[in-house]
Amino acid sequence: MASNVKFSVSELTDLIKHRLEDGFGQLCVEGELSNCRPSSAGHLYFTLKDAGAAISAVMFRNSLSRLAFTPKDGMLLRAKGRLSVYALRGTYQLVCESIEPVGTGDILAMLEARKRAFAEEGLFDEGRKRAIPRFPGTVAVVSSPSGAALQDILNILRRRAAGLRVIILPAPVQGAEAAAIIARRIEQANRWNIADALIVGRGGGSLEDLLPFSEECVVRAVAASKIPVISAVGHEIDWALCDFAADLRAPTPSAAAELVSENRGETVRAIRLFISNLRETILARIARARLFLKPFSADYLERQFRAILQPRLLRFDDAKEALLEAAAKRVADLHRRLELASTALEAANPKMMLERGLSLVTNVKTGAVVKCADEVKTGDLLSIRPARGVISASVTAAQDTK
Repeated sequence: MASNVKFSVSELTDLIKHRLEDGFGQLCVEGELSNCRPSSAGHLYFTLKDAGAAISAVMFRNSLSRLAFTPKDGMLLRAKGRLSVYALRGTYQLVCESIEPVGTGDILAMLEARKRAFAEEGLFDEGRKRAIPRFPGTVAVVSSPSGAALQDILNILRRRAAGLRVIILPAPVQGAEAAAIIARRIEQANRWNIADALIVGRGGGSLEDLLPFSEECVVRAVAASKIPVISAVGHEIDWALCDFAADLRAPTPSAAAELVSENRGETVRAIRLFISNLRETILARIARARLFLKPFSADYLERQFRAILQPRLLRFDDAKEALLEAAAKRVADLHRRLELASTALEAANPKMMLERGLSLVTNVKTGAVVKCADEVKTGDLLSIRPARGVISASVTAAQDTK
């Protein structure tokens, strides 16, 4: 083609489009899936790459609906389709009609191997993770100072916790030097003990863009941090190895800001509501108590007390009278029995019998009391004792009166 031929940009682009699209027919390309971005229209934009090159690709909604799997960064795919030139941007891309997984990409395989090694070492153990302070006084943020993620964090903290102190530790979030600087910022925050919580993260990106947050130095710095760390790398579907080492993973940087800034205004309102409810409950109980106690005046309580006490006093008096009556009756009965016993005893007293004219006769020889005539014989000497004195006698005759 002659060098003096002039083209407009549109003409040149149209020429390239026809040459490129007509020069290649149906293609089959294998590469690692990266920077997978579903669109709101239902299309899927992504990049296929290998160690030496990358090509943009798209799969439209009608073809995407036939897939039996969900494409994710790091997959090794075989894509079938045609080349297309997008004139407005001057770019070319592969329009895929079908894709199928053929294995795991190099980056994803490397991350899985590194993840297993860190897990076996114990860096991801749940037992070593600490709770994030509910109301931290100072929060440090390790992120790019020019990134949208940092602005989202600052806006949310400014809105939800205006009194919270925020320290920004600037660090690149992608590129060859990013991992070392991120790790150094985490170590500096701990060395100076500058915060109560530490947010480490960035906005969304491709698997390659997020690689610094999966580097060994960053993962070890997060795991060794004395300050509780919230990992906020990418969007909710993204992940990095520092997510597993952190004390808490937030799906987005904005979510991380919400986690460390429990709304002070809402908390104050909740406390005020609790105080109001508590006051109302106490006042209601006092009112019920007063209503219950209102009829219980001193006179009323005295009447109630007497109504309860008087029947018992009457029962006590009746019991006392019954007891005294029973005791008096018992004493009188015992007194009569004592008199009868005394009379019987008096009647049996030998001295009294002698006073009535009776005498005690004993055999002088044997000393036995003579009770009947046949106990003596003629000539026995007897001793007769009347009430007073002693009479000696000799038996001249004894006759039984039976």
